[in-house]
Amino acid sequence: MKLGRPLLALVIAAALGWSSAASADTVKVGVIAPFSGPTAAFGTAWKQAIDAYQKQHGDTVAGHKVEIVMRDLPGPDPLKAKALAQELVVKEGVQYLAGLAYSPNALALGAFANQARVPIVILNAATSEIIDKSPYFLRVSYTTGQVSAPEALYAAKIGHKAIVTMVSDYAPGWDAEKSFADTFEKAGGKVVGKIRMPLATTDFGPYLQRARTMGPEAILGFLPGGGPTFGFLTAYNNSGLSAANVAYLGQGETSELYINSYGDVVKGLITTMFYSADHRSKENDDFKKALYALYPDAVISNLTVCGYDGIHLIYKMIEATGGQKDADKAIATAKGLAWESPRGPVRIDPETRDWIQNIYVRRVEADASGKFYNKEIMVFPMQPDYGRSSVPVPTLNTIELKTLP
Repeated sequence: MKLGRPLLALVIAAALGWSSAASADTVKVGVIAPFSGPTAAFGTAWKQAIDAYQKQHGDTVAGHKVEIVMRDLPGPDPLKAKALAQELVVKEGVQYLAGLAYSPNALALGAFANQARVPIVILNAATSEIIDKSPYFLRVSYTTGQVSAPEALYAAKIGHKAIVTMVSDYAPGWDAEKSFADTFEKAGGKVVGKIRMPLATTDFGPYLQRARTMGPEAILGFLPGGGPTFGFLTAYNNSGLSAANVAYLGQGETSELYINSYGDVVKGLITTMFYSADHRSKENDDFKKALYALYPDAVISNLTVCGYDGIHLIYKMIEATGGQKDADKAIATAKGLAWESPRGPVRIDPETRDWIQNIYVRRVEADASGKFYNKEIMVFPMQPDYGRSSVPVPTLNTIELKTLP
């Protein structure tokens, strides 16, 4: 859907504040996220993170109050994503946009960001190509390639030789499949089968039986989390694969949001991801303390830390521009920016504007009370997006793998 010229003029005028030198007393930040529906946990996590950040750092930057304006987008809906972005910029006068749980919604805003010259900080959508759709896009989450390639090296390191990939059939799943397969096979392993499962499926048994006939030593899984993951892991146990010692390697499936609703099926599972709420650092302890002070019953997960880093990045851009509406200066400031996040060291690649961060190998363990958590056992320091064609396929000779205490 293209913007008509009258609306486009309004969008550009609103984004530029009618004058590039204009500076408002209040800087508005629009957040587009699921606050209702099956993935409302995304919006909840991001709101809690932003509130915790403002509790720690205040709601004023460079003499300007930062006001958060939130809009609900329950699921993948590119047309509504565009409409909400236009509303926030034109009617609400926001200078920055953030959020975007789903890749189709983020991809839909590339042309809008270019026309309106509004920086957009992506808090989740993980398809590699998104960041190339606009020079005003930044991402503080991850890509599936960034996580899958290190996971493939971990699998090779512990001696797996034959693996079947099983991914949900949409763009992030395709990225996970490709990055894992390319890396694992370069490391000397063999992907003996690639299975793509429809997003809407609830019957995983036939797919897992098909995988079993391929004779794998492990399954690489990628699913969007929640109900589908529970169904898949239950079917994995019932298929005989677990009993036959066919390992399961996952990614975000053991998110803290869901981990204690799955039952014993998750115990001992290995996943790779950029954060665990159990991460040991002062920054993470301070982050959790601030968040729990506001929301004692909160469930802190990788989603939460993305909201926290996203608002930190926006604060830095507001500071650099003195609260003025200057998207180009804001983006220039963001390039190469680095800091110590609750997840560990992070940096924005000055060339791609994508995220460089630690990727942790995690094992699901039970604490003294019997609750499951993700224990970080190894780390691949400061990993780029291996889903990009310009980034070489990694090997154990080219990237480091450290064992954690």
